[in-house]
Amino acid sequence: MGLALMMGRHREALECDLAETYHILDLNAVPGRKLATLAMGLRENSRVMMAMGERRATTGEMLNAAMVDRLSLLVWAKTKDAQHGRNRPKSVLEGLLDREREEKREIYAAEDVADFEARRAAIMKAGENQ
Repeated sequence: MGLALMMGRHREALECDLAETYHILDLNAVPGRKLATLAMGLRENSRVMMAMGERRATTGEMLNAAMVDRLSLLVWAKTKDAQHGRNRPKSVLEGLLDREREEKREIYAAEDVADFEARRAAIMKAGENQ
């Protein structure tokens, strides 16, 4: 079930992770059970695992961000701004967790050079018309 979800939703990320981790370039060359075992054994910070969990940061990165937040609050608490409730430092952790502010961007994968050039020309033309 896990491999099917990965293949269906995040195939490119899975292919990149398997190539990087296990040097598997052709997914069809590996038996299904073996592929599923290897896919589920990928680390939490692999592309596909991050995408499956809809996470922008690993657990370690979130803990580091929380530590930075606490430290910046301690330092800020000693200032005159803190006494007047001004200029409270922004939370790094909230920035990592805030998916609504995350920019929506289009990701395009070209099939070949001609496809890439056609897409590039369309983007360039759209930019000229603005």
